[in-house]
Amino acid sequence: MANPNYPQQPNNPFAIPTGPYPQQPQQRQPIRHEYDNDSDAGSPYTSTTRLAAAQPYYDQPTVRDSASDAGHGSRSYAPSIASQASQPYASPFTDPGQGSRPYPAWSPERQIPISSEEIEDIFLDLTQKFGFQHDSMRNMFDFLMHALDSRASRMSPNQALLTLHADYIGGQHANYRKWYFAAQLNLDDAVGQSQNPGLQRLRSVKGNAKTAGSKHLDSAINRWRNAMNNMSQYDRLRQIALYLLCWGEAGNVRFVPECLCFIFKCADDYYRSSECQNNMDPVPEGLYLNTIIKPLYKFMRDQGYEVVEGKFVRRERDHDQIIGYDDINQLFWYPEGLARIVLENGTRLVDIAPAKRFMNLRRVVWDRVFFKTYFEKRSTAHLIVNFNRIWILHISMYWFYTAFNSPRVYAPENKQFPAPAMYWSATALGGAVATLIMIIATLAEFTYIPTTWNNASHLTTRFIFLLVILALTAGPTIYVALMETGVNPSNSQVPLIISIVQFFISVVATIAFGIIPSGRMFGDRVAGKNRKYMASQTFTASYPALERSARLASIALWALVFACKFVESYFFLTNSFSSPIAVMARTEVHNCNDKYFGAALCSNQISFTLGIMYIMDLVLFFLDTYLWYIIWNVVFSIGRSFALGLSIWTPWKDVYTRMPKRIYAKLLATAEMEVKYKPKVLVSQIWNAVIISMYREHLLSIEHVQRLLYHQVDAPDGRRVLRAPPFFTSQTSNFKGTFFPADGEAERRISFFASSLTTALPDPLPVDAMPTFTVIVPHYSEKILLSLREIIREEDQNTRVTLLEYLKQLHPVEWDNFVKDTKILAAEHEGTDGTASVNEKQSSKADDLPFYCVGFKTSSPEYTLRTRIWASLRAQTLYRTVSGMMNYAKAIKLLYRVENPDIVHMLGGNTDKLERELERMSRRKFKFMVSMQRYSKFNKEELENAEFLLRAYPDLQIAYLDEEAGPKGSDPTLYSILIDGHSEIDEATGKRKPKFRIQLPGNPILGDGKSDNQNHAIIFYRGEYLQLIDANQDNYLEECLKIRNVLGEFEEYQVSGQSPYAQWGHKEFKKAPVAIVGTREYIFSENIGVLGDIAAGKEQTFGTMTARALAWIGGKLHYGHPDFLNALFMTTRGGVSKAQKGLHLNEDIFAGMNAFGRGGRIKHSEYYQCGKGRDLGFGTILNFQTKIGTGMGEQLLSREYYYLGTQLPMDRFLTFYYGHPGFHINNILVILSIQVFMVTLTYIGTLNKQLAICAVDSQGNVLGGQQGTGCYNLIPAFEWIKRCIISIFLVFFIAFLPLFLQELVERGTGKALLRLGKHFLSLSPIFEVFSTRIYSQAVVSNLTFGGARYIATGRGFATTRISFSILYSRFAGPSIYMGMRNLLLLLYASLTIWIPHLIYFWFSVLSLCIAPFVFNPHQFSFTDFIIDYREFLRWMSRGNSRTKASSWYGYCRLSRTMITGYKKKKLGHPSEKLSGDVPRASWRAVFIAEVVWPICQAIIFIVAYMFVKSFPDRNGDPSPSPLIRIAVISIGPMVWNAAVLIALFFISLFLGPMFSKWQKFASVVAAIAHFLSLLGLIAFFEFFWFLELWDSSHAVLGVICIVAVQRTIQKILIAVFLSREFKHDETNRAWWSGQWYGRGLGHSAMSQPAREFIVKIVEMSLWSSDFLMGHILLVILTGPALIPFVDKLHSTMLFWLRPSKQIRAPLYSTKQKRQRRWIIVKYFLLYVIVVAGLAALIVLPAVFRNEITFHCTLCQNI
Repeated sequence: MANPNYPQQPNNPFAIPTGPYPQQPQQRQPIRHEYDNDSDAGSPYTSTTRLAAAQPYYDQPTVRDSASDAGHGSRSYAPSIASQASQPYASPFTDPGQGSRPYPAWSPERQIPISSEEIEDIFLDLTQKFGFQHDSMRNMFDFLMHALDSRASRMSPNQALLTLHADYIGGQHANYRKWYFAAQLNLDDAVGQSQNPGLQRLRSVKGNAKTAGSKHLDSAINRWRNAMNNMSQYDRLRQIALYLLCWGEAGNVRFVPECLCFIFKCADDYYRSSECQNNMDPVPEGLYLNTIIKPLYKFMRDQGYEVVEGKFVRRERDHDQIIGYDDINQLFWYPEGLARIVLENGTRLVDIAPAKRFMNLRRVVWDRVFFKTYFEKRSTAHLIVNFNRIWILHISMYWFYTAFNSPRVYAPENKQFPAPAMYWSATALGGAVATLIMIIATLAEFTYIPTTWNNASHLTTRFIFLLVILALTAGPTIYVALMETGVNPSNSQVPLIISIVQFFISVVATIAFGIIPSGRMFGDRVAGKNRKYMASQTFTASYPALERSARLASIALWALVFACKFVESYFFLTNSFSSPIAVMARTEVHNCNDKYFGAALCSNQISFTLGIMYIMDLVLFFLDTYLWYIIWNVVFSIGRSFALGLSIWTPWKDVYTRMPKRIYAKLLATAEMEVKYKPKVLVSQIWNAVIISMYREHLLSIEHVQRLLYHQVDAPDGRRVLRAPPFFTSQTSNFKGTFFPADGEAERRISFFASSLTTALPDPLPVDAMPTFTVIVPHYSEKILLSLREIIREEDQNTRVTLLEYLKQLHPVEWDNFVKDTKILAAEHEGTDGTASVNEKQSSKADDLPFYCVGFKTSSPEYTLRTRIWASLRAQTLYRTVSGMMNYAKAIKLLYRVENPDIVHMLGGNTDKLERELERMSRRKFKFMVSMQRYSKFNKEELENAEFLLRAYPDLQIAYLDEEAGPKGSDPTLYSILIDGHSEIDEATGKRKPKFRIQLPGNPILGDGKSDNQNHAIIFYRGEYLQLIDANQDNYLEECLKIRNVLGEFEEYQVSGQSPYAQWGHKEFKKAPVAIVGTREYIFSENIGVLGDIAAGKEQTFGTMTARALAWIGGKLHYGHPDFLNALFMTTRGGVSKAQKGLHLNEDIFAGMNAFGRGGRIKHSEYYQCGKGRDLGFGTILNFQTKIGTGMGEQLLSREYYYLGTQLPMDRFLTFYYGHPGFHINNILVILSIQVFMVTLTYIGTLNKQLAICAVDSQGNVLGGQQGTGCYNLIPAFEWIKRCIISIFLVFFIAFLPLFLQELVERGTGKALLRLGKHFLSLSPIFEVFSTRIYSQAVVSNLTFGGARYIATGRGFATTRISFSILYSRFAGPSIYMGMRNLLLLLYASLTIWIPHLIYFWFSVLSLCIAPFVFNPHQFSFTDFIIDYREFLRWMSRGNSRTKASSWYGYCRLSRTMITGYKKKKLGHPSEKLSGDVPRASWRAVFIAEVVWPICQAIIFIVAYMFVKSFPDRNGDPSPSPLIRIAVISIGPMVWNAAVLIALFFISLFLGPMFSKWQKFASVVAAIAHFLSLLGLIAFFEFFWFLELWDSSHAVLGVICIVAVQRTIQKILIAVFLSREFKHDETNRAWWSGQWYGRGLGHSAMSQPAREFIVKIVEMSLWSSDFLMGHILLVILTGPALIPFVDKLHSTMLFWLRPSKQIRAPLYSTKQKRQRRWIIVKYFLLYVIVVAGLAALIVLPAVFRNEITFHCTLCQNI
């Protein structure tokens, strides 16, 4: 900044001078513009207005070096200072052919404090002293120079070095400084105490820490600041260099930042000691890696992996047994932790003098050092610990409300109403409820935190306190109850006074517990001054403060939400609930009797019902909050968007016509420019470049481009002037057809660009002063470029369409433009050949057909490549990402050229030179790196594609892992390697020569892969900021032009000229650093029909609307991937993502929470967006949701949630909760509400069915004259049901509100209504219900069992039809079973209490069952439907004689292993892919989820059934015991199965060996067994149907009970009696074929048949029920399939394409047609027969019920 006119380098620092670049297939020529030639050349920076205004920016006055001014014309350089290095400056650091000055801002004439040669000497010296690797040193030297260059280009070099040192080592926000004080190392290095080493000193200080604690800390901080201030620049640089060298080779140790700080501290102390300085011999290379890093790495690796038969195998441990990165890291937070580090001989490291510690680090036994600091046990108690305030606010308030409104419940027996004292006291128990929740939370917290640590004490204090409070809040109630219900209640006022006091204590307790974070009660871990809490404050609770306005908004939002919620819930839920309570409380049912229980159960049925209603109301009470949160969040968000100036209601005309002015004012760094040109000239270049880039992408046709470009025309006076395009000048409002294709991509991009410029953007810096940044893309095996084969061949017969045709359907306009372009190219090509004769030119249109079909006519590579690229740019490929992100380079060149016209002038004639100058600038400011983990293992095609990328974009860098096999028996060595398009190709190997090759401590991929992949490549980034991109994103030129504004959001452009060390806490350096700047994502697959639209809509509301409000009130964490990171902040705090396997499944969110807890601010920018692709088939959306849900389950276990949940202040905690976990917990509650409601309906249904209900008048008063009839007044209960349904309906409906309002604000009313209408017409509510279930299922099963095991549904386009059996197997477990159970309950409710409101429930429960099929393309096409049936039957029956990949048996086994787990030893058989390395669930979790819970459910239904049966039947006889009946019918089939199986077992055992030649023997035996089992089930059902005397509602209730009981028995058998599963299915085939020998079962051959017997009993029942359920589903789906033309309608609904545009039906050959016709006839008949048979069994008896009478005495007793 001090002197921006340094010579512009023509040489390109990375170019390798061997010939020109390889030719691109589609060479992009720079667009040249005519400039106004009347302007004179001159420096663009002569104005110094901004500099003068600032504080003194530099230490020295600015000297303009005359030589450098002349430097433009003549390229003479002053010789640089003589180097102290042993070799001249052609040092190992520079690539051959680098310019003489690769770091222009760090050049001698800018008064640099230390020259690059000296820096290099420092690096060489450190490398020799510590044994760092040579390549790592080169890499880190380049890294540091880039960082200095980037900073020095906008401030003086001195200041650049100072601030860099402050950020890394010593500044206010440097992690190292924070750690130094948190671990109390200032005591370690305290002045004058060096004679007293180790912890004795800690103790001596602890004694008087109470008095001198704060003073002591302040003085220490002052000492630190003085030390930093007095350091020489040389020392500062040496410290940074040492830190970087330690960091650069640390491998996986980079994930533990405080451990790295400790290593650096030891190294630094050692370097300063005399011992090191006197040691002249260089240490061997790689010493640091092998002695310091490798032992740590080995410890990390061995936590998760063990060696089995020479291979690393994942250990079967869950998170609470693995000492993960976070546990290792936390050891270094506390002085007590550091004291645990011991050497082999038992001495502690802290007892050794600081200078000698580094050399002793290699002798540390790490295995004895580390321990768990937080147990991530799988349990739902995490919810109570982390979110206790949520539970308290809801459950206690609910208690207050409900207790106040249900006086009848606790009235004395003989009275209607309780005494006033009792009234107060019962209500006051809400406080006791709050205290109880706190006590449970505290007890659970004890199990998550090791008690050895210094935090057990405050938990104990808290626990004792809570017991006291519990006594205060609950005790008085007992006293009052005794007083009031005594024989003669005294009339004293004492109980009343006591109860009122109790009430107020309760209120205070509830408010306190509900608002104060539990981490701040009794020992403040967040703001306490005690040194004990310092570490956890520093690393988990230094939340960045909000500005006052934002904090007020945050408090206001939550005050409004809860005010509305408490008012609405009181009147709508609680008040309306009081009348059912008044009627139902303490009402008993008379004249009912049961054989065994007497009247004990059935007389209380009404009370049971009331209890379930209470629970239902509580669930709704929770759901209400979320509803209000969404409403207010949307209101705030829209208000915020108006405040930011984003809104549709400014007419488009203004937005477009003002665009040129805004481009000039906001995107160009005009403050620095002398205005020599009209703004129009500059804007025209930017605008034309954007339009032409869109034309290149085939978004616009030539005609459109003409109307959008600036043209030069002759003015009347003869001069050439620029004419603005009609687009800016025309006042008509119909842009659609004239300027760009209607509703196309071009329109969306231009309009977003236009509207984004209306907001406030940070001012940009000039290009050569902007900071350097890097884009990193992790790549595993995603497609790089589509091959021709993939484009024009169908995947399988289900797809019906080739990829190219599919893309042509989606982008018709772009395809047309592409074809026109190709035809022009081809014509030119033919023209140049000169062979085209005249008559060929006039040939028919048929000649163009190939162009329209596949985009080329001759299959020469340049044409086919164009088609491949066209398709790749529209699918999710890496090529799309790379070409999108490379727009940054174009944007930087464009801005540089536009803002520095004099350069263009100077090099005016010489385009090559100009291009080189622009290249140099873009390369200096922007780096792009793809981290291709598998590059060295790529196959031929992938390698070719990667090579193509490097040729097309030579500046692309690829970081990959390379493996070298070690000597026999040892681990292979792995290297991190960097290459780019300029690396020369090695003749011998054919590979490119690496620029850097750095050895790693071992295989870096220890976790889920992505974060490890980013971590191994992170050492190759350059500059100050990172943008993390996924391999399915895209970027556009007009967005890239805003890059300087986005980087301005980090608020580091104007750095004060003060030294950060001068006065501590100097206000300029006080503000919390910005860690992450989030940006918007645009889902570019949004137009593929309803599912795509739902996914895009969710993302849109979540990624923009919610994020906007959240970022404002400080609750946004980092989700994902177009976000910009402050690289220095993130890399010194553990990297850009966390990496423990399994736990950090959504690695980026953890990075955000980490940054937030350590004091980084997270912002959200509205004006910048990246494209992002999503797979939008039904299956892929749900796999994605399952992944998110599973990830959420893992987050709930994590320590980050524990810290945030127990330490955040109330309003920010609520923001965090409802923004992240609240969404998923709300989903769980929505599904729970459906289930609880079904049970409520069942119970109220039993009452309505069996009891006489009183008639009431219109006021609801019971009419007279019914006293003697024994009627029950239950009308209020039915009213309450209606209210509940409305409530549940609203909760669901409100989910559409944000999307609607978002559309309204961004696109106007018409569009919003249209989109909403489309959604409802295409049944998106069905999908919403279903996806809610999938989310909640994923979270719950992850919390219980861990490990995501789902059956993949395969990718493919959204048009692929998936067969019935695959869909059934994927969704039966999560959703269909539950849906079917609820359908039965609903059927019962509809039979007993029919009200029209139930229609909504039919709809939502059905959607749980049929959603997968409704959204399956072409599901209802009749032929495919029948072929599906055939496939379903085969799927049900195969896999018994040979192993089959897709079979019912395989599905059943997979769903079972979640509970049983797998056997360890592999017994010589190939194991199945799906059996991952997931640990078995813990015994306790399984017991609760699989034993206790089903038993409870079964009991609930049995009680209902017994109530129905406890009344005399029609003839007045008492019913026989219902329990016996249920037992017989539910256990009967199982006994029958067991008998059949034993018989078949012996038959197959004896006959199997005889028939061993006959392949099908096993299948036949299995078929017999399955058939008999089905027969048994149906027979028992028929018997039951008869016993119930054909009464349908009783029968349905009975079936509900039977299902519940059978399910319980099956679950118990699986959970309790089964040992672990083999990873192969030999036992199954052995069972059916009778051949147990030779199966490789070893010793287990004897025990396995017994186990298999239990398995088979369960399997038979499951098989029969699946068989029946499949048929029920098929019957439901048959209805629509019979409507004529339903397939067309259905496709229109799914894809939103008119029938004419739809994808054609597949073409079959005549033979195939014949085959299909025969199959259809055969299987349709079979289907009709089976369904008719099943239906007859139910219908016929009911029709002929009076004719059928049996007399059996046995039946009378069952």
